Amino acid sequence: MRQCIDGLLRKRPPELSYKRMTMKAHGLIWLFAFGVATAEILPPQVPESLKAPATELVLLKAVGKGKQIYACKAKVDNAAQFEWVLARPDADLLNDQGAKIGKHYAGPTWEAVDASKVVGQVQQRANAPQPEAVPWLLLKAKANEGTGKFSHVSYIQRVNTAGGVAPAGGCDKEHAGNEVSIDYHADYYFYGPRPSAVAIPSPPALQYGRAP
Repeated sequence: MRQCIDGLLRKRPPELSYKRMTMKAHGLIWLFAFGVATAEILPPQVPESLKAPATELVLLKAVGKGKQIYACKAKVDNAAQFEWVLARPDADLLNDQGAKIGKHYAGPTWEAVDASKVVGQVQQRANAPQPEAVPWLLLKAKANEGTGKFSHVSYIQRVNTAGGVAPAGGCDKEHAGNEVSIDYHADYYFYGPRPSAVAIPSPPALQYGRAP
């Protein structure tokens, strides 16, 4: 009996093991959060209407450099008049070091070099501060493909635009169907849902038995 009792006293209580496990888990979570915080990409300064929901964080920033391509078409409400209509973008997506990380084309679609894609739909727009620049945009993802960088993108911002505005003239009945390419560049911010807080499980219930 004495040996049995001494063995029980020397045995580490399960709540102490749980406390140590919890402390280690909290430490790992803190380190993870610190790492994320130091690598966090800050969102751009934009009008309130162009802000992504507070539930989203910036996953990636890219610079788009290329063309805005316009087609000369008859106006929807007046077939006798013609105007330049955006047909599609055609741009490379570059990182801060200038390396190509993807492309931007009709849809509007953004495709990473890992073949993941996101197709956006315009939610809001605002005039660009720079003259002769295409508007700033907030887009919401309506389709995602693949398992790479763009597979979890939920919102996209187009900001800091330069160029890309359609010509003022040169579109009439004689030029219907013609296309024109205008140089532009812009910053794109890609957002995704913030990760949920990691839950720490409750301590296991202690089972007390009678001593033999």
